[in-house]
Amino acid sequence: MAVKSTASPFGGEGRTRVLLALRLLSESYPRELARVLGMPFSSVQKALRSLENDGLVAARTLGRTRVFRLDPRYFAYDELQRFLLRLTEPEFELRTRVSALRRRPRRTAKPL
Repeated sequence: MAVKSTASPFGGEGRTRVLLALRLLSESYPRELARVLGMPFSSVQKALRSLENDGLVAARTLGRTRVFRLDPRYFAYDELQRFLLRLTEPEFELRTRVSALRRRPRRTAKPL
């Protein structure tokens, strides 16, 4: 069961999906989020910008990449974490995509 655009608790389907993905990934960058969610890159950037303006996500620079995560300084951070966890329960496809991501570099000289 996917989150419907009329039932998006965070102001839009894109914003809600980005928050769900960030909850599952802990932190991520816009291109990876777009790939996982199957959304256009510009839509993910727009959602992240508005979520950052609202104080729900925080960004840090890692090299030349901005990495986003849920903002631990958000006043209802613990409640937000629990709520997003409940919202991800029916999102089987999203959880499958996130678990299939390779999150660490390949060992040197390891055959493909």
